[in-house]
Amino acid sequence: MNANESSKEPSNRHERESGWSEVIRGERYIIRTSSAETNGVYSMLEVVADPRNGVPMHVHDNADEHFIILEGRAFIANGDRRAEVAAGSSITITRGVPHAWCNPSEDAPVRMLVIFSPGGLEELFRKHATTEPAEMTALANEYGTRITGPALFDNLYTMLSPRP
Repeated sequence: MNANESSKEPSNRHERESGWSEVIRGERYIIRTSSAETNGVYSMLEVVADPRNGVPMHVHDNADEHFIILEGRAFIANGDRRAEVAAGSSITITRGVPHAWCNPSEDAPVRMLVIFSPGGLEELFRKHATTEPAEMTALANEYGTRITGPALFDNLYTMLSPRP
């Protein structure tokens, strides 16, 4: 790729949001790279989660999920393993493996890049923001994501929590 090509604006920039969207109260995302921009190879989101936010145990049937922690720390379950992952670290969850993550902090957000390969799960995030918690499991199933258990801790706010 020459210098001129690298500075070109993606032809399908409209696929990305122009700003941040809220998945649930205290968890925001922005699509940094859509699957349309990579011919379906991957999609990348930046996620910021407030303290005590997280997701329930779930499985992606069709995509691997890669986390790169930029700021703060995340507690991540990867199958039977559990680890606290600090800024500067990364972890990959293979498709078909039950996993969950949360921000265990009481006072600091976690900021991370989340990469799905192949791409496409950014569409779940786009629709998630307008879906009521009672409908989330069905919506997730449409995108090859199965909820398989509760959040990692009892006092977390997740997508299955009632909206305030």
